[in-house]
Amino acid sequence: MYIGSKRLLIPAIVDAIREAWGTRWSSGPPRVLDLFSGTSRVGHALKRAGCAVIANDHNAYAHTLARCYIQTDLTPRLSGQLSRLIAELNELAASLPNVSLESATPTGGYIHDTFSLRSRFFHPSNGRRIDAARERIAKWSTAGRIDDDEEAVLLVSLMEAADRVDSTTGLQMAYLKQWAPRAFKPLSLRIPELLPRPQAGRCSAQSLDALAALATPAAATCDIAYIDPPYNQHSYLGNYHIWESLVRWDKPEVYGIACKRTDCRERKSAFNSRPAARDALANVLAAAPAPILVVSFNDEGFTSRDDMEAMLARRGGAVEVVGHDFKRYVGAQIGIYNPSGDKVGKIGRLRNTEYLFIARDAAQTPAATWQRPFPALATA
Repeated sequence: MYIGSKRLLIPAIVDAIREAWGTRWSSGPPRVLDLFSGTSRVGHALKRAGCAVIANDHNAYAHTLARCYIQTDLTPRLSGQLSRLIAELNELAASLPNVSLESATPTGGYIHDTFSLRSRFFHPSNGRRIDAARERIAKWSTAGRIDDDEEAVLLVSLMEAADRVDSTTGLQMAYLKQWAPRAFKPLSLRIPELLPRPQAGRCSAQSLDALAALATPAAATCDIAYIDPPYNQHSYLGNYHIWESLVRWDKPEVYGIACKRTDCRERKSAFNSRPAARDALANVLAAAPAPILVVSFNDEGFTSRDDMEAMLARRGGAVEVVGHDFKRYVGAQIGIYNPSGDKVGKIGRLRNTEYLFIARDAAQTPAATWQRPFPALATA
């Protein structure tokens, strides 16, 4: 599981939102603000369930995922257009010959030179293919051949194709000492799993700081806010810096063995700082205009369960908490290694508890029939 992934928790999140909205669902699913949308897995599931979703994330790669999976609606015309464009990108990638690591030399391609030669995230053959596909998408965008939605879908298709042939454990803090078997597979793009417009209306994506997003007129129209903030010191930008550069295509200077963007040192989040995280979270919870909040949090976080409940209780209504035991993300299970590839230190716990907090304003009545998909923490 990748850091912060909610893949296994999605059924419980959708269930919590459905039950929090109660019998009103039959008249129409709610408008939901996904404040920290990340991979857009949760927003995508809510869109599938019929909700009108507003997805927000300040990182460019996450915003692009939301533009693809949340904002873009599947239509027959779009499906046909994407099929033609992705076929053209795959033909371009297939036309490039394989090269060996020993014979690879700098080409001027940013991904190849930075992440195949200077580091080893991608085999040089795929590094060249990623560069060629990204440059072609940029050319199409500049020439007006593709619109904003099509650009987002193609970028996500390329991002996911590159993810399938990288040589990592899922995070971009480091690459494997020996090539992963999948790294030798040729790059191949697919059409992402797009959805038609949901019952509740058009969805949208925005890229704002959390407090700025909560102050928008769109946020004020939402019935429910789903809040899944960063919960400890692990920076999403630092862990997915290659996707940030692939989407921005700004070809930044890099540093360190992992060749991180230099702005990873500057674009810091208060949520990743133990001294600042609690106040940042309290400010977000207090500013959220939606009458119902569903909050995901993790027992590895800087904020305790009791403190979270206390902050949510200040909204004046009921607060419910459920939790489930999960494996920690894959990097934690593999362990810690030094730059030479030697294992150092000891692996800590291999499991953690994922919390779901459901908080209602005073005027909202708790749903008495909520069928919890896992036991309450009090009995765990």
